[in-house]
Amino acid sequence: MDTTNIKLESERLVLRGFSKADLADFNEYASVPGVGEMAGWAYHKSIEESQKILDMFLAKKSNFALFHKADGKVIGSLELQNAGWILKHPDFIGKSSLELGYVLAKPYWGQGLAVEAAKTAINYAFQNGTEVIACNHFPENAQSRRVIEKLGFVYSHTGQFNSPMGKVFDELRYVLAKT
Repeated sequence: MDTTNIKLESERLVLRGFSKADLADFNEYASVPGVGEMAGWAYHKSIEESQKILDMFLAKKSNFALFHKADGKVIGSLELQNAGWILKHPDFIGKSSLELGYVLAKPYWGQGLAVEAAKTAINYAFQNGTEVIACNHFPENAQSRRVIEKLGFVYSHTGQFNSPMGKVFDELRYVLAKT
């Protein structure tokens, strides 16, 4: 999904494509140990590393910046990308599908913002032709599991994730079909 010209709003957030001006906010949350690792990537050790990843987001165009209205800054990201494993799942072959991923700055955990952002993006995707959305989490990531369950995803199976950190992790895989 190309997020470049999409702007979605929820009660507390604006979901929009990233811009070069988001670098400081992006680095602020991505450089905190424990944030990226929950999604399979190492925390950023420099502003240059954040710049490199931001440039990748800008080129890929599938990441929404999560802009917090009250605080006036980007506090996370949400991606709707081409689904990987779900394309091979026998129940969903031939269906229009996306995979949902998200990360949120640590000070904003536990406030329902990930659910709010994901609901907004999911509704948009379903209104625009997506039939199935996949989402995954690592077994030890109870916070993501709760978000996924609150969104109504149904467990499918456990698979393998090859992370950018060079490790292979088990991941619990879920699906949400348009009703």
